[in-house]
Amino acid sequence: MAATQRLSSVLAHLNPLSESTGRANVLQKNPDDIVITYAARTPLTKAKKGALKDTPIDDLLIALLTIVRERSNLDPSLVEDVCLGNVLAPGQGYMARSSVLAAGYPVTTAASVANRFCSSGLLAIQQIANQIIAGSIEVGIAVGAESMSTCPDDGAPVLSTKVTEHPLAGQNLQPMGQTSENVAEQFGITREMQDAFAARSFQRAERSQKEGWSKDEIVPITVSVKGKDGEVKEVLADRDDGVRYGTTKESLGKIRAAFPQWKPSATTGGNASQITDGAAAVLLMKRSKAEELGQKILGKFVAATIIGLEPRIMGIGPSYAIPKILSKTSLKVEDVDVFEINEAFASMAVYCVEKLGLDPEKVNPRGGAIAFGHPLGCTGARQVVTALSELRRQNKRIAVTSMCVGTGMGMAGVFVSEH
Repeated sequence: MAATQRLSSVLAHLNPLSESTGRANVLQKNPDDIVITYAARTPLTKAKKGALKDTPIDDLLIALLTIVRERSNLDPSLVEDVCLGNVLAPGQGYMARSSVLAAGYPVTTAASVANRFCSSGLLAIQQIANQIIAGSIEVGIAVGAESMSTCPDDGAPVLSTKVTEHPLAGQNLQPMGQTSENVAEQFGITREMQDAFAARSFQRAERSQKEGWSKDEIVPITVSVKGKDGEVKEVLADRDDGVRYGTTKESLGKIRAAFPQWKPSATTGGNASQITDGAAAVLLMKRSKAEELGQKILGKFVAATIIGLEPRIMGIGPSYAIPKILSKTSLKVEDVDVFEINEAFASMAVYCVEKLGLDPEKVNPRGGAIAFGHPLGCTGARQVVTALSELRRQNKRIAVTSMCVGTGMGMAGVFVSEH
């Protein structure tokens, strides 16, 4: 097998004109590739209202990690590290390690935490991949999880005057809503443009849900939910509950501005990401290890990168991160089959799609965070689970995932479907 892979690699170099050289290189199969052998997510449900509202993050993690252990057809003693992408939970280190043990992994399975705001899930994937590349571990799980119901986002803490009086660092005191309005004002992204984008997100998510596209992404979990009468019931959480059927640009146009204190006041509850609970997990190892263990390969992690920008317009981070990752992988925009760009706000999403000249049909074909939510630490991993599923549905190969990151950053990754 290794000899065949080396031969195909050589032939691709000898015949670069058959397809984009970057694309051909990315699609090659090599023993040292970092591959994904299991990928799944919970449903995403509305914070304070949905099925996961009373599920603490450790219970959410235990439920998902147990499913990974049971369904991945892998001896759990081979899992050496679980990296949790999470933003808001207190005592993350305690919670990550304890959840891994409670989910049935042996005492030898370690745990770590990655936190880079909205990119934490992708950062967790990168951390596990980098450990495997470096030879530190052979098998690891990356998880992104957030319970925004039980761990609310309180914004920036009290910071030093050296920060608050600094022209760049001081911008980190601006709430996320203000940064959305900054993007809209600076780049001329109108309320109508934002509502049109948001309507398309809802409509795509509605179609995806009705036609069952996400069924191979989502693993249902049984959770306890407290009703308005105080009674606790067991409920099966099995679908994203934020998708509002029948949403149109016109219906969104009737929603009042969320931030009238900041001009142009074009951001609303209808064209911004929903506050949501959820978790996603990806199992990673080298191709050679997967073949040795008889693991089914779903896809591979190619690369990821990060870049910084002015915090006040943090939303446009993908417009910098995507060109950077394409350059590093020698890919062209047209080589990419699916772009999963986190819809933190329609303002930034509209800007990024237009700035990069992306085909709108390739961007978030199942809808995005505006339609079904953005659990901060979960999103970076959730996007990968979604992208691999969508590539399978379309019988396509290459996806780029990207998101803006609070405090002024953008992250992007490249993934390949092999199933």
